Amino acid sequence: MKKTKLLSSVGVVTAAALTLVACGKSSSNNTNDAKTASKFPEETPIKTAKQGGTLKKAELSASPFTGVFAPELYTVQTDADMMAPGAEGLFDTNDTYKITNKGPATFKLDKNAKTVTIEVKKGVKWSDGKQVTAKDVEYPYEIIANKKSKSQRYTASLADIVGLEEYHEGKAKTISGIEMPDGENGRKVVLHFKQMKPGMYNSGNGYFWEQAEPYHYLKGIPFNKLESSDKIRKNPMFFGPYKMSKIVRGQSTTWTPNKYYWRGTPKLDKVVISIISPDSASQALKSHKFDVIQVRASQWTDVKDTKDVNFIANIPLSYSYMGFKLGKWDAKTGKNIMSKNPKMTKPLRQAIGYSMNIDQVDKHYTHGLFFRVPTLIPEQFGDYFDKNSKGYPYNLKKATQILDQAGYKKKGKWRVQPNGKPLTIHFLAMQGSSIQEPIIQNYIQQWHKIGLNVKLVGGRLTEGNSFYDKLQNDAAGIDMYDGIWSLSTEPSPNDLYNEKAPFNYGRFVTSKNSKLLEEIDSEKAFDHKYRVQKFHEWQEYMNDQAYVVPMDNNYNLYSVNNKVTGYSLKPSKANYQFFDVAFTK
Repeated sequence: MKKTKLLSSVGVVTAAALTLVACGKSSSNNTNDAKTASKFPEETPIKTAKQGGTLKKAELSASPFTGVFAPELYTVQTDADMMAPGAEGLFDTNDTYKITNKGPATFKLDKNAKTVTIEVKKGVKWSDGKQVTAKDVEYPYEIIANKKSKSQRYTASLADIVGLEEYHEGKAKTISGIEMPDGENGRKVVLHFKQMKPGMYNSGNGYFWEQAEPYHYLKGIPFNKLESSDKIRKNPMFFGPYKMSKIVRGQSTTWTPNKYYWRGTPKLDKVVISIISPDSASQALKSHKFDVIQVRASQWTDVKDTKDVNFIANIPLSYSYMGFKLGKWDAKTGKNIMSKNPKMTKPLRQAIGYSMNIDQVDKHYTHGLFFRVPTLIPEQFGDYFDKNSKGYPYNLKKATQILDQAGYKKKGKWRVQPNGKPLTIHFLAMQGSSIQEPIIQNYIQQWHKIGLNVKLVGGRLTEGNSFYDKLQNDAAGIDMYDGIWSLSTEPSPNDLYNEKAPFNYGRFVTSKNSKLLEEIDSEKAFDHKYRVQKFHEWQEYMNDQAYVVPMDNNYNLYSVNNKVTGYSLKPSKANYQFFDVAFTK
């Protein structure tokens, strides 16, 4: 399984996958479920492996996958999951996400010279047998920074590479700060930076890309046709343990061993990943239709006594949130433009946050396997997480007081704007499991209790692909939305929430937010105490302003056939997870 990063390996929050919280039916027998989940191991038992067999893995999704099999171009986490057996990144990490030199490439940082040197190991080959070269490491930067590709991966963080911004703006034909000392066919790349950042030692930092692309295979395709090309959609090439051998559009991918894989020969004959509706997951698990399948919290009590499986779990680097549309994306300048007088004011945002009964919902619908989070920095990031933060606990009285004091007076059943005009709030929410509708309706009822006339966009939950399209393109008639970030393994929130971040879907921009984000990633922040302080200040500021209201996270549970060994959720094995997977003798 790939490291969850904004861009699947970008370093930002890769794979930034927006989706609604997955919840399900309640049960009265849920007292110890959360405690049980916390005791699950992160990997299956190690047993003697045999050669051969077909591993069947389920991908839970209410929508077909889009099939953009390039980390520089996809925007939906499902695509990343569907290509995981082949899409190996350049770097392995330890279990705290620090880059090691055990992976396909080595990494060397020179703070004084302001460089990062990446050298691909000899023998790391594409599935056609060709060595991964320096040009293959450089080429993704061209894809990301060329406006014709329409990649959403171009960020202010990546633009710290010398010359990348000039290339992005069309002022240069090459990226001056990417040096290939031994030529394009060599294996070494030296990245030159304007300034060095404290997060650069962590995978997922966003300041340099962690994937390669086969330049010899893709070079003839114009950037504006790359995303739709057959070499991305139907016949993608990777250097991971498996190569894609078959695609059923939107439904499944099939993988066979890459005979040139640098770590050795994979043990499985085949890996098949198939889309399955979340509502069908419980029955599929109990009938052993798949060898690996995620367990939805809603279905836990129904499946927890299933025989011949091992349950493994971790808490992912992610959080769900309520976001508010406060402006537009300006494609010409590559910036978020916040409205001077946004409809969704700070009092409205705060009141909406305090009127969500998240703890009650999580306990009732997810058996305690979901839990409310108080900030936008996960607890897994240690002292960067502000343990004193309270977030937005349920408090209807406080929500009402905030609205009253801000002049949102009731006129009949609903509150009106301070200027006396009617107030209707349009909420974009995505389809999910069968219980999605009741949960969303629950929150709408809570908002109604405080007099806010909140309505679903289109009168119903929105299909997943349409949801993303509307959100990314700032479709008219959206005031708020809820989603989930699958985060980078470096804690900096810069590439999600800065002025130039395409993933800043709320489009909020303030001088204080920009200043705090810059301080978090400044050279001064190589001083750990200083960086911790700035992380805490940012969390306090974001909770006060409520541009994004943190909601919850969950235990990430998987059911694995007990005849399978080597399946792990540990960060140190994320880059080559499928290589270790095998059936037992």
